Amino acid sequence: MSGERTTMDLRFKVAGRISRGVHEVFEAVVDPDQLSQYFTTGGAKGRLVTGATVTWDFAELPGAFPVEVVEVEQDRRIVLRWEAADDAQSTSDEPVTGASYFTTVTIEFEALGDDRTLVTIAEEGWRPTPGGQRASYGNCEGWTNMLCCLKAWLEHGINLRAGFFA
Repeated sequence: MSGERTTMDLRFKVAGRISRGVHEVFEAVVDPDQLSQYFTTGGAKGRLVTGATVTWDFAELPGAFPVEVVEVEQDRRIVLRWEAADDAQSTSDEPVTGASYFTTVTIEFEALGDDRTLVTIAEEGWRPTPGGQRASYGNCEGWTNMLCCLKAWLEHGINLRAGFFA
Protein backbone atom coordinates (compact mmCIF):
# COMPACT_ATOMS: atom_id res chain seq x y z
CA MET A 1 0.00 0.00 0.00
CA SER A 2 1.17 3.47 -0.78
CA GLY A 3 2.32 5.46 2.26
CA GLU A 4 2.39 2.38 4.51
CA ARG A 5 5.27 2.28 6.93
CA THR A 6 7.54 -0.72 6.50
CA THR A 7 10.12 -0.15 9.27
CA MET A 8 9.98 0.56 12.97
CA ASP A 9 11.06 3.97 14.18
CA LEU A 10 12.97 3.02 17.32
CA ARG A 11 13.11 6.05 19.58
CA PHE A 12 11.86 7.03 23.00
CA LYS A 13 11.47 10.05 25.26
CA VAL A 14 11.35 10.14 29.06
CA ALA A 15 10.93 13.18 31.30
CA GLY A 16 10.83 14.18 34.94
CA ARG A 17 10.67 17.27 37.11
CA ILE A 18 13.47 18.08 39.54
CA SER A 19 12.86 20.53 42.40
CA ARG A 20 16.03 22.50 41.77
CA GLY A 21 16.96 25.39 39.51
CA VAL A 22 17.92 24.70 35.90
CA HIS A 23 21.60 25.61 36.33
CA GLU A 24 22.06 23.27 39.30
CA VAL A 25 20.36 20.41 37.44
CA PHE A 26 22.37 21.04 34.26
CA GLU A 27 25.65 21.06 36.22
CA ALA A 28 24.75 17.76 37.90
CA VAL A 29 24.73 16.20 34.41
CA VAL A 30 27.73 17.88 32.73
CA ASP A 31 30.09 17.71 35.74
CA PRO A 32 31.74 14.24 35.87
CA ASP A 33 32.28 14.42 39.65
CA GLN A 34 28.57 14.95 40.26
CA LEU A 35 27.46 12.43 37.60
CA SER A 36 29.66 9.81 39.27
CA GLN A 37 27.86 10.33 42.57
CA TYR A 38 24.42 9.22 41.38
CA PHE A 39 24.56 7.66 37.87
CA THR A 40 27.92 6.49 36.49
CA THR A 41 28.75 4.50 39.61
CA GLY A 42 32.00 3.24 38.05
CA GLY A 43 32.96 6.84 37.33
CA ALA A 44 32.67 9.50 34.65
CA LYS A 45 35.76 11.05 33.06
CA GLY A 46 35.55 14.38 31.27
CA ARG A 47 33.17 17.30 31.45
CA LEU A 48 30.44 17.39 28.80
CA VAL A 49 31.56 20.14 26.41
CA THR A 50 30.93 20.36 22.68
CA GLY A 51 33.40 18.27 20.70
CA ALA A 52 34.72 16.22 23.64
CA THR A 53 34.70 12.45 24.00
CA VAL A 54 34.19 11.41 27.61
CA THR A 55 33.86 8.01 29.25
CA TRP A 56 31.11 6.68 31.46
CA ASP A 57 31.60 3.54 33.52
CA PHE A 58 28.76 1.70 35.22
CA ALA A 59 29.64 -0.69 38.05
CA GLU A 60 27.10 -3.26 36.80
CA LEU A 61 28.34 -3.28 33.19
CA PRO A 62 31.83 -4.26 32.02
CA GLY A 63 34.11 -1.49 30.79
CA ALA A 64 33.84 2.23 30.24
CA PHE A 65 31.67 3.57 27.42
CA PRO A 66 33.02 6.37 25.19
CA VAL A 67 30.45 9.14 24.77
CA GLU A 68 30.80 11.74 21.99
CA VAL A 69 29.55 15.19 22.99
CA VAL A 70 27.95 16.63 19.85
CA GLU A 71 26.49 19.82 21.34
CA VAL A 72 26.17 21.55 24.70
CA GLU A 73 24.00 24.63 25.10
CA GLN A 74 24.45 25.95 28.65
CA ASP A 75 21.44 25.22 30.88
CA ARG A 76 19.30 24.16 27.87
CA ARG A 77 20.47 21.13 25.91
CA ILE A 78 23.05 18.37 25.57
CA VAL A 79 23.37 16.11 22.50
CA LEU A 80 25.43 12.91 22.78
CA ARG A 81 26.30 9.96 20.52
CA TRP A 82 27.39 6.55 21.67
CA GLU A 83 27.81 3.10 20.24
CA ALA A 84 24.79 0.80 20.29
CA ALA A 85 25.36 -2.62 18.73
CA ASP A 86 22.19 -4.56 17.85
CA ASP A 87 22.35 -7.03 20.70
CA ALA A 88 24.66 -5.20 23.08
CA GLN A 89 21.93 -5.02 25.72
CA SER A 90 20.72 -8.59 25.24
CA THR A 91 21.20 -11.04 28.11
CA SER A 92 20.29 -14.04 25.97
CA ASP A 93 22.73 -16.42 24.29
CA GLU A 94 22.09 -14.75 20.92
CA PRO A 95 25.26 -13.47 19.21
CA VAL A 96 25.78 -9.78 18.57
CA THR A 97 24.87 -9.25 14.93
CA GLY A 98 26.02 -6.68 12.40
CA ALA A 99 28.57 -3.92 12.65
CA SER A 100 28.21 -1.46 15.48
CA TYR A 101 26.56 1.91 14.99
CA PHE A 102 25.62 4.99 17.02
CA THR A 103 22.48 6.31 18.64
CA THR A 104 21.84 9.95 19.50
CA VAL A 105 20.78 11.10 22.97
CA THR A 106 19.25 14.55 23.48
CA ILE A 107 18.85 15.89 27.02
CA GLU A 108 16.83 19.09 27.39
CA PHE A 109 16.44 21.29 30.47
CA GLU A 110 13.47 23.63 30.89
CA ALA A 111 13.14 26.05 33.80
CA LEU A 112 9.60 25.81 35.17
CA GLY A 113 9.76 28.80 37.47
CA ASP A 114 9.34 28.11 41.21
CA ASP A 115 12.91 26.68 41.17
CA ARG A 116 11.95 23.47 39.33
CA THR A 117 13.38 22.01 36.13
CA LEU A 118 11.85 19.69 33.55
CA VAL A 119 14.46 17.28 32.20
CA THR A 120 13.59 15.43 28.98
CA ILE A 121 15.80 12.69 27.57
CA ALA A 122 15.25 11.26 24.07
CA GLU A 123 17.28 8.61 22.29
CA GLU A 124 17.01 7.43 18.69
CA GLY A 125 18.84 5.61 15.94
CA TRP A 126 18.57 1.88 16.62
CA ARG A 127 18.29 -0.51 13.73
CA PRO A 128 14.73 -1.76 13.15
CA THR A 129 15.61 -5.30 14.26
CA PRO A 130 14.61 -7.37 17.29
CA GLY A 131 18.10 -6.75 18.71
CA GLY A 132 17.77 -3.01 18.12
CA GLN A 133 14.40 -3.05 19.82
CA ARG A 134 15.82 -4.88 22.87
CA ALA A 135 18.71 -2.41 23.05
CA SER A 136 16.32 0.57 22.88
CA TYR A 137 14.20 -0.87 25.71
CA GLY A 138 17.33 -1.34 27.83
CA ASN A 139 18.44 2.23 27.26
CA CYS A 140 14.94 3.57 27.96
CA GLU A 141 15.10 1.76 31.30
CA GLY A 142 18.56 3.21 31.93
CA TRP A 143 17.59 6.81 31.19
CA THR A 144 14.45 6.52 33.31
CA ASN A 145 16.68 5.24 36.12
CA MET A 146 19.04 8.18 35.56
CA LEU A 147 16.19 10.69 35.97
CA CYS A 148 15.04 9.02 39.20
CA CYS A 149 18.61 8.96 40.51
CA LEU A 150 19.18 12.61 39.54
CA LYS A 151 16.04 13.66 41.43
CA ALA A 152 16.90 11.64 44.55
CA TRP A 153 20.49 12.94 44.53
CA LEU A 154 19.71 16.64 44.03
CA GLU A 155 16.63 16.82 46.23
CA HIS A 156 17.61 14.42 49.04
CA GLY A 157 21.33 13.55 48.71
CA ILE A 158 20.48 9.86 48.17
CA ASN A 159 22.37 7.63 45.71
CA LEU A 160 19.65 5.23 44.47
CA ARG A 161 22.13 3.17 42.44
CA ALA A 162 24.30 2.23 45.44
CA GLY A 163 23.80 -1.51 45.82
CA PHE A 164 20.91 -1.56 43.36
CA PHE A 165 22.55 -3.65 40.63
CA ALA A 166 25.04 -5.76 42.60
